[in-house]
Amino acid sequence: MVVSDLARPGPRIGGLATVAEDDTGLHEAVSEIEDLGQRGLAVVLDVTNVAEVGAAVAEALAFFGRIDVLFNNAGTPVGVKPFLELSADDWMHSWNVHVMGCVFMCRAVVPTMQANGGGVIINNSSASGLRALPDYGAYTATKHALIGLTKTLALEFGPDGIRAVAICPGDIATDMADLGMQIAVAQSGVAMSELESLAPLETIALRRRGEAAEVGRTVAWLASSGASYISGNALLIDGALMEGI
Repeated sequence: MVVSDLARPGPRIGGLATVAEDDTGLHEAVSEIEDLGQRGLAVVLDVTNVAEVGAAVAEALAFFGRIDVLFNNAGTPVGVKPFLELSADDWMHSWNVHVMGCVFMCRAVVPTMQANGGGVIINNSSASGLRALPDYGAYTATKHALIGLTKTLALEFGPDGIRAVAICPGDIATDMADLGMQIAVAQSGVAMSELESLAPLETIALRRRGEAAEVGRTVAWLASSGASYISGNALLIDGALMEGI
């Protein structure tokens, strides 16, 4: 398995880092993979940089010989702001990470999947890719776009044996979700407790936040032969937060 991250200083909002600023976490992830008896490879990667994407894919092919699954999981909280406060740079950063990063990765990986007779592409959209929330303008628009891109990939490359699926997590306890709350507090001056009261657990049918491992298990299943006839879908992982969709 290849794990990648920007792993360098990136945009800061309200003094808060929006990305991991070194590769420590990457190597910890590889150690966990190796402890399970599998091979792991850490690659520092900016998905918005075409040259870095090409180099990362070449490194993965040299190490493993083939690529069967691509999980596009890069994300950024840049773009979570009231609409009139979003700058052009905010819009473009959100677009470049969420959409163009996925485009660049797919353009680099699809040809090798075609040569291998198939593969699976899983794109991490969001429940916000199926609805809209105030103050999430750029984030929401790009996550909607990612679902459209997923459907395009499924239709164009299905004849090559390539499946494409989008996942749409809801309220998941992740570092990025927590960072988004911290950024909102820093920007608005509203207390964390007040922000949390705007999205109480009572709005989720299962009455709890999801865990990253639950999303991971879904991704693993979608990549497996157990999901061999699933493609072009946008799958909610939200504890019935978005009932009726």
